[in-house]
Amino acid sequence: MGILKRLALLPKNLSFHRDVFVAIFHLFDPARFGCCLVSEMTSLGLWSTPCTTRVSKARQGRLVVASFTLKMNGGPSGFHNAPVTKAFVVACALFTVVVRIQGRSSTLGLSYEDVFRKFHLWRLLSSVFAFSSTPELLFGLYLLYYFRVFERQIGSNKYSVFILFSTVVSLLFEGLLLFTLKDRSKVLASGPYGLIFSSFVPFFFNIPVSTRFHIFGIHVSDKSFIYLAGLQLLLSYWKRSFLPGLGGILAGILYCMNLFRIRRVKFPKIVASFFSRLQWPSSGGSSSTASGVNTARNMPSYTGRPVEGNYPSVPFASAAMEPPEDSIATLVSMGFDRHAARQALVRSRNDINIATNILLEGQGHS
Repeated sequence: MGILKRLALLPKNLSFHRDVFVAIFHLFDPARFGCCLVSEMTSLGLWSTPCTTRVSKARQGRLVVASFTLKMNGGPSGFHNAPVTKAFVVACALFTVVVRIQGRSSTLGLSYEDVFRKFHLWRLLSSVFAFSSTPELLFGLYLLYYFRVFERQIGSNKYSVFILFSTVVSLLFEGLLLFTLKDRSKVLASGPYGLIFSSFVPFFFNIPVSTRFHIFGIHVSDKSFIYLAGLQLLLSYWKRSFLPGLGGILAGILYCMNLFRIRRVKFPKIVASFFSRLQWPSSGGSSSTASGVNTARNMPSYTGRPVEGNYPSVPFASAAMEPPEDSIATLVSMGFDRHAARQALVRSRNDINIATNILLEGQGHS
């Protein structure tokens, strides 16, 4: 008796487990898994591209999975076009490990006694880079990794200014709180809370919700998991972590308000060049620029010929189909090359979901 027939004989009260088993079984057959995935998404109104063959459904099913993973991770995996974020994440991890090896993790946070009485200014550096515990480190590094999308969006030079501005404003806020409260027993949690929680402000205003779904009847989106990770980090030590997080949110608001025209300020290009040189070779052995070029090269030409798959074909230079700047910015923020993103939008008639799939196909051929 086949596996699916055995699963069909399971009692009705085990229908949820039966569906899980069937889903796991389909994972071993990519074509069948793709067909089921696309069919289910079509029935829910989440997928509208016509599928004519079993193979095309499987291929589009893989693209749905890849696209969803892409959006959940803030773009393509790795630190392509985000050298400053990579250097910051590595620095935080190394500082935290070294401090924990030395057994000094309990003395990392800022306190009134250390800053205003003993003038231990080195704590300002340790409180920015080193986390107090392993759970904080994991959640913090995940959020820093996700927010690399902003470096891809505004560039490494401006993102370096954002890091510096968020850190300084957050430290000033923490110092003002300590000086005002003068509570010698209060030690604030250490870690880059300023950068992390200032990033939530542009994340809230500028990153759109791309996927909505239900978990146990609760409406959630792809952004909900980022908010949950931030909430876990914000309340990890209650007041000790809440106050630094509040300072970060304040820094993010001031940055978005363009205080002192801070959003126009950027470091010289040598800064981004310096951090780029610190990167070790990736598993693919190619740079982010080469990746973007390869993506553009692997996309079919747009001279009006029938294109591969079920995507529409349009003339390349159609002025009426000029992609909107916000759609290009969204794809660029996901890590794609700007020229390739524009070509994909032209080809997809400005449908950002189809454009994402086109770019993913191009990367698959690189």
